[in-house]
Amino acid sequence: MNATVDPKKLIKGATGDWEVVIGMEIHAQVTSKSKLFSGASTEFGGDPNDHVSLVDAAMPGMLPVINAECVAQAIRTGLGLKAQINLRSVFDRKNYFYPDLPQGYQISQYKDPIVGEGEVLVDLPDGQQITVGIERLHLEQDAGKSLHDQSPTLSFVDLNRSGVALMEIVSRPDLRSSEEARAYVTKLRTILRYLGTCDGNMEEGSLRADVNVSVRRPGEALGTRCEIKNVNSIRFIGQAIEYEARRQIGILEDGGKIDQETRLFDPGKGETRSMRSKEEAHDYRYFPDPDLLPLEFTQAYVDELKKGLPELPDEKKARFIATYGVTAYDAGVLVAERAGADYFEAVAKGRDGKAAANWVINELFGRLNKDGKDVTNSPVSAAQLGGIVDLISEGTISGKLAKDLFEIVWTEGGDPKEIVEARGMKQVTDTGAIEAAVDAVIAANPDKVEQAKAKPTMIGWFVGQVMKQSGGKANPQAVNDILKAKLGIE
Repeated sequence: MNATVDPKKLIKGATGDWEVVIGMEIHAQVTSKSKLFSGASTEFGGDPNDHVSLVDAAMPGMLPVINAECVAQAIRTGLGLKAQINLRSVFDRKNYFYPDLPQGYQISQYKDPIVGEGEVLVDLPDGQQITVGIERLHLEQDAGKSLHDQSPTLSFVDLNRSGVALMEIVSRPDLRSSEEARAYVTKLRTILRYLGTCDGNMEEGSLRADVNVSVRRPGEALGTRCEIKNVNSIRFIGQAIEYEARRQIGILEDGGKIDQETRLFDPGKGETRSMRSKEEAHDYRYFPDPDLLPLEFTQAYVDELKKGLPELPDEKKARFIATYGVTAYDAGVLVAERAGADYFEAVAKGRDGKAAANWVINELFGRLNKDGKDVTNSPVSAAQLGGIVDLISEGTISGKLAKDLFEIVWTEGGDPKEIVEARGMKQVTDTGAIEAAVDAVIAANPDKVEQAKAKPTMIGWFVGQVMKQSGGKANPQAVNDILKAKLGIE
């Protein structure tokens, strides 16, 4: 919980400052080939009602059978969130009517979830870190999908998602700005992807957020919250919070009161709208599901799963800083995706870590971003990029030539060393040739020579001219040294 109020995060209203308080419920689809209580496929994109078993369709007499892999995935996630793992948990029925919920109830967990309290460390763009408390993680079934745009008079129901396993990860109301909320979801998604427990594809609906927003005067008690349901992009999460906070401030400043309700975010209009008044837990009439025994496992089982966990982003970031000497910011960028971190490590092994980070972040990630590619299908392999970094550190090519070489490897492929040989891209380190180029530039610019003697920083202009004359091939350090000697600059 953030004890002191950061003035930068306050929202200015007509009658003074307001603080926004945000809690999140993230619904993450469990990575598993089959559903939580049936053997039906969880594959995305099948024909409507193609991946539906008799259990998912709630045919009479069908009994749920727990999927052990989904349980293991929930425990792995709990361990990744440094959370309490409960060796005994209970599945409850959450009763509500919905056309795409054929049972008339959702099998979920209420008082006894599989995972208890944990935390997520979140890095903010300004270099600050916040700790967001996790209240619980529980397993539950997803509902199907109602389709209202297939017919002018009918609604269709697709039950492919019905019964798919979800982890609901509930945070404490520790977030204080839309920026913090976006950073939190980004970090949580990174952790899930590292663990392999959820693919995090928001566009496919496998990660969705319910966002609880309230506002208050700084230091006052929590205000009445509104829940914005099923927000499916990090950008929309930020927009929904900004709009909702201002809407609530407007109502309170006009002397009104906030109704606790569930709202939807309309990305087209950039606003939230009322969906229904908010239910309380007792409205759902929770009770233990009579078809399922309490879920029990041993500490030894948890310990075994813990042994198989990968190195997580926070640990990897700390190791990159310690091992490769990169900045905290660069390490954060490098570990954001597991594939990117692996790529960097392959380039950095046995080389200058800072130079490797520079090339991976600025050249590679920049170009991948521009071309809409992912590091997993990068045209330049880690071995090729490592080869370019080697050629620079050996003094074979200059930084400028290296950028040209990167472009060639990106578009045509090939071994960087062989390309440099074949195309005569080697840096000129022959001091005689460089001296001749320096003499020519000095002879052609006597006025600039006088200026440089009075103002030594002018030497940069001369370096640029000599580099131009050599087609970027002269060794910049040698050019610098020779120019200083010729111009009598210390």
